[in-house]
Amino acid sequence: MPVNRVEIGREGVDPPPWQERAASFAAAVLEKLEKHNWDLSVLFCGNAFIRSLNARYRNRDEATDILSFGLGETDGERYLPGDIVISLEKLTENADYFKVSPDEELRRLLIHGILHLSGMDHAGCGREEPMLKKQEALLGALGTERIMSV
Repeated sequence: MPVNRVEIGREGVDPPPWQERAASFAAAVLEKLEKHNWDLSVLFCGNAFIRSLNARYRNRDEATDILSFGLGETDGERYLPGDIVISLEKLTENADYFKVSPDEELRRLLIHGILHLSGMDHAGCGREEPMLKKQEALLGALGTERIMSV
């Protein structure tokens, strides 16, 4: 059976004790989406690092919660979709703002990034956006999975 691999990295933040569970959750999302042979890269960072990436690649000089950098190449039998970068600081700010747990927000961001790397996009943030509807459906379908808390 084809296996997905998820690599977790860090830039400027301590290793989260739950990073292996984050990798397992991302792999579960890929399985739900019926993606196979993916080598996915996820990088956790702080606001300063993601702000520099956002300024450089999107001309937005502000911290954001997540960036997805699509590669979309095949290396033999493996698919290299690209990289997901998540600011742990912004994740916490979002969780407070949206009144959800940091765990739920992390799961939502991982799903969001994977959907972008799967070729989906959204014009706005409305609940009727097809990508965001799929994101919330996946979040519900994987509702028993936890990353930060077990």
